[in-house]
Amino acid sequence: MRVVDLDRDMSDVIPTGMSPDSEFLFARMTEATLHATCADPGRLVLDVASGFGQDSISLARGGARVIGAEPSERMTAMAQLLGGEDLEQGDLAPDWVRGWADALPFEDASFDATFCKGAMDHFDDPEAAIAEMARVTKRDGRVVLAIANFDSLACRVTRAIDEFREDWLGWGPMRGRRGYDTPSDHFTRYELDLMKEQAARYVEIERVQGVSIGWGLPGWATLACLLPRPLVDPILRGLDALARQFPTLADVIVVVGRPRLDRSTSSP
Repeated sequence: MRVVDLDRDMSDVIPTGMSPDSEFLFARMTEATLHATCADPGRLVLDVASGFGQDSISLARGGARVIGAEPSERMTAMAQLLGGEDLEQGDLAPDWVRGWADALPFEDASFDATFCKGAMDHFDDPEAAIAEMARVTKRDGRVVLAIANFDSLACRVTRAIDEFREDWLGWGPMRGRRGYDTPSDHFTRYELDLMKEQAARYVEIERVQGVSIGWGLPGWATLACLLPRPLVDPILRGLDALARQFPTLADVIVVVGRPRLDRSTSSP
């Protein structure tokens, strides 16, 4: 039996303030994901697990026709409210549909692009969700998956520091939940190889892009706040350029591809 809190609105995890590295990471993750959809004016795009709908609204402002699929009625209501405030006159507002990612209520090959940003690890059956995204996307369309990388360089270094402190020095932990630990509301601990393995069963992967390096390193957020922005910003951009070349080290991974011709027409 599926157990989920459909009244949750994610207000408990929305930061009230962010350090420069967090601002950069979330902005670049959004930019890389939405750019990969090739959401030109008139294209029909599906936002899976659309949440508050900010990504759907952003694409709608660019002229795309967007549908947001989200099981939470509360978050969908907030998305409708946000859309009414953020869209300008003449913009075509997204349509909001209540639906599970692993049972999308759409016909085969309905969309020019389908994307899921930052939600895959919350799904209890992510492979079924990928299969569904591939099913509802046109053969020449795009499937875009963006996930947090729990085997990033920052996670590896932080884990090594904690093991040295706790196992060798006998010191207590520096913090509560550690960045490389899977949060309680995640079903999957993603890293590059696992994401590629799952996606490749239903998607012909064309590109894998890394976003940002260093997020979550002990002291990095504090340092980023203390340093002048004219110095911090080039460092963040440089680390992001490195992430694009070496996605296995990146904080976020974006996988882009097209539906496989031999994919199953139904969820596993």
